[in-house]
Amino acid sequence: MKKIYKLLTVLFLSLSLTSCLNEWLTVNPKTDMTRDILFSTESGFKDALTGVYIQLKSGNGYGDALTMTTIEHLVTSWDVTSATTQQRLNQFLYTDAGVETAMSSIFSQQYSVIASINAILDQIDNKKDIFVTDKMYELIKGEALALRALCHLDILRLFGPIPTVTNADNILPYVKTLSREAVPHINFAAFKTELLKDLNDAEQLLKVADPVQNYSMLDLRRPGPTYTFNPTDTYFAFRHIRMNYYAIKALKARAYLWFGDNTNAFANAKEVIDAKNSDGSSKYTLGTSADMTAGNLNLPSEHIFAVYEFSLLTKYNNMFANGTIKKGSAETTIKSQLYGNTGTDIRETYLWELITQANQAKTYIIKKYKVNDAPTNMTVDYRQIPLIRIAEMYLIAVEAAPSLAESQAYWSTFRTARNISVSTLPVDPAMLKNEVVKEYRKEFYAEGQAFYNYKRMNMPKSSILYASTSATVVLNYVVPLPKTELINTNK
Repeated sequence: MKKIYKLLTVLFLSLSLTSCLNEWLTVNPKTDMTRDILFSTESGFKDALTGVYIQLKSGNGYGDALTMTTIEHLVTSWDVTSATTQQRLNQFLYTDAGVETAMSSIFSQQYSVIASINAILDQIDNKKDIFVTDKMYELIKGEALALRALCHLDILRLFGPIPTVTNADNILPYVKTLSREAVPHINFAAFKTELLKDLNDAEQLLKVADPVQNYSMLDLRRPGPTYTFNPTDTYFAFRHIRMNYYAIKALKARAYLWFGDNTNAFANAKEVIDAKNSDGSSKYTLGTSADMTAGNLNLPSEHIFAVYEFSLLTKYNNMFANGTIKKGSAETTIKSQLYGNTGTDIRETYLWELITQANQAKTYIIKKYKVNDAPTNMTVDYRQIPLIRIAEMYLIAVEAAPSLAESQAYWSTFRTARNISVSTLPVDPAMLKNEVVKEYRKEFYAEGQAFYNYKRMNMPKSSILYASTSATVVLNYVVPLPKTELINTNK
């Protein structure tokens, strides 16, 4: 890697028992500090980790490119103008200058986040004695390790090989240290080992530190002396927008599925699905029509891990509501091609709207990020971009369950929640995967997950909904490394 080592810009944030979620995630920049000063106190580590979460939602990261735009253009999710970067993304023209810039920006942003994480991990063990709050060391280190794995996994899923078509060649760096030197690339198997180690280590730390196991998501949204959850430090709250214990289990399920290990993928997905609160209720529930009619179109009850975006409605208005990002003008494009014209599917019924643009042209837009911009309290503040949802765990369970009967049970539960008829899964594994990938396409529109699953299954272009049928458009799931990175492969 080039220039991995960076000084950390400190992002100070308010964190008091009476602070609201907006205050928790509002940047109050004061000064740049050397790492020695920053990491001389517990609060410095907290500030540094909060800075990582803010980095995650950047435009070149999960706040845009890796959820709503760039990665969605790879599967033709949006209408595009001819001879633009967006059209060339549709066409997998990775040598186009605009496409190269877009992909290089994602690559650089992910490794920039990793560098900030590594700055924390570089110091935390040597400074363990400065932590005065019980379990704070375990919480911060566990979250940092898991976030490092998250970023590396998406680098692998985007820039790495199709997981069923790998060899011993070195592919990417798994960066665990701060260094001014280029970091050697390692092969797929070694990358897998490093990533799973980070997740396993993170799991062990958060297993003893994360209150998400003992409190409901509602409790964790409203910390304080008059509520059930009254922590000594509110840094233990708001676990839905932090890399929590169940988010690690879900990320492990996603990673194991990518690595072709269905047994471990299923085991981890099942643990998240089966997670219960103290009253026996499910910790994460599939969204239903009741959520949609209440205006919770991003289905917050499903969010295992999300990034908080205070200005999400503004983003929605600037990107979607005005038709800048749109899909088709004919009813068949969405209702028939995407959802099969069921007439009942809650995604078909509630998520899309036909609008009239300023030029009087009609077009469909997705309303997934149309959120309440003035929530009355923290418990209904859903300005979140989901990165991992319980819906994905159900689809992983369907695909990876050890028996067809178990797959069918998860499939039935999922489809019932979406208000569509419960179909019988095919016995043939390839046909079953075809059914699953169709649901990924419907379910994670504007969330960035469809491309990864088409790639994981190595689906032909004909299976990618909306992909160009032109013979001149050649499917290529493997995004080339940025030219600057190719110079530093150290193979």
